[in-house]
Amino acid sequence: MAAPRIKSRGVSQWRRRGQNRCVAQINTAVDALVGDWLPLPDVAARLSIPAGRVKQLLRDRKILAVARPDGKVAVPAAFLNGAQIVKGLAGTLTLLFDCGFDEVEALRWLFTADDTLPGTPIQAICRHRGTEVNRRAQALAF
Repeated sequence: MAAPRIKSRGVSQWRRRGQNRCVAQINTAVDALVGDWLPLPDVAARLSIPAGRVKQLLRDRKILAVARPDGKVAVPAAFLNGAQIVKGLAGTLTLLFDCGFDEVEALRWLFTADDTLPGTPIQAICRHRGTEVNRRAQALAF
């Protein structure tokens, strides 16, 4: 039996065993902007952790997952560096959410090229330039 689905403000919610799980739905433009995606079981396999721990990382906003246009929940592959989460990503996500970004806006910002950075913010974070990225994210809040 499929879980009841509620749609509100661009966020899909599923009720399972008394729990709410909110996952932002993205459009094809954002999907194409990100490029490579990993389904949640693949994220668990790459990090060598149980699937329940991946869900905890999502609840703690250490990583970000969205429902793609085809309905599958996935994490951008760029968020993982081998068998670990990209260093500095969690802090940048926290900063973006504190600035008032939602999941889709944060994802779009991380994967949109910035003229003041060499490439996109997520590429800069992967190159250990998280401080520069966080400065730009803080400036967005004002």
